[in-house]
Amino acid sequence: MHKIALLGCGRIGKIHAANAVAHPDLHLSHIVDPFAENAEAVAAATGAEITTYEAVLADRSIEGAIVATSTDLHLSECLELHAAGKAIFCEKPIGMDLALVEREAAKLKDARLFLAFNRRFDPNIRALQARLASGEVGRLETLQITSNDTSPPPINFVKTSGGLFKDMAIHDLDMASWLLGEPPSEIFAWGSCLVDPAIGEAGDIDTARTMLKTASGRLCVIANSRRSGFGYDQRIEAFGSDGMIRIGNITETSVEVWKVAGPQTDRFQNFFLERYADAYRAEMWHFAEMLAGTATPAVGYDDGVAALRLAEAALKSLETGLPVKLNG
Repeated sequence: MHKIALLGCGRIGKIHAANAVAHPDLHLSHIVDPFAENAEAVAAATGAEITTYEAVLADRSIEGAIVATSTDLHLSECLELHAAGKAIFCEKPIGMDLALVEREAAKLKDARLFLAFNRRFDPNIRALQARLASGEVGRLETLQITSNDTSPPPINFVKTSGGLFKDMAIHDLDMASWLLGEPPSEIFAWGSCLVDPAIGEAGDIDTARTMLKTASGRLCVIANSRRSGFGYDQRIEAFGSDGMIRIGNITETSVEVWKVAGPQTDRFQNFFLERYADAYRAEMWHFAEMLAGTATPAVGYDDGVAALRLAEAALKSLETGLPVKLNG
């Protein structure tokens, strides 16, 4: 079994811990969190030992680490874990500051670093991408991505998250590049604070529309909101020269009731941890394959830099009211 550690025992760390414990080839031996209550809860659930970050770096028997700490620590921890010879499973984004992330790229060139953009591991989205790539609906022309949260996150989270583009929309920006099959060459973004005034007071937006254009002319529109009012809203429509491929929302059950007023289905899943549960499990399976040497990172440092570049360009467009050209 491959011995691994978890850094960060918050909401997403707990999901990764459970998936690591469930994998037959992984042994979650140690966990690190500055908040004792978080660490103790995960230790009780998994049997892992609570330790320090420095001890994880020094322990040569620990082959890899899951980085689920706050975003401002991601880059420095990845650099230190790589220097210690460990494989890395890092939550997105890779960092807050694009210039710093780009400067440090050379140090992580050969790192066994997997960046956890979970949309790429969702079975429905993977199926859509495969069918697009096969040419089933001809040449892809336009893409529409809708991603609306059920309700706004706590304001304390908003203040440290990096903002809507780096925290929330970055998933969709990465996915758009992947589905389009070529990097965007231009981006334009509009944004407003329509949901929670406190988000605006914190200097962020809660609603955005972002348009991407590739060098070949393909277009993508991304719709983001911190509130849907009807459940976790995740939809994709891909229009090709011969038709469309669509992914809709997922309901809690497939039960339908048919009456005079028409059909009624169950409500949509209400949280991202439910909607992407399969994706989180698939990510951990991929990390295990990396540790076994049977796979290379499906999403790496360069992908993280590209997504962060798009997020910062979107923010620049929002601030200037102008489209932003992207270099290569």
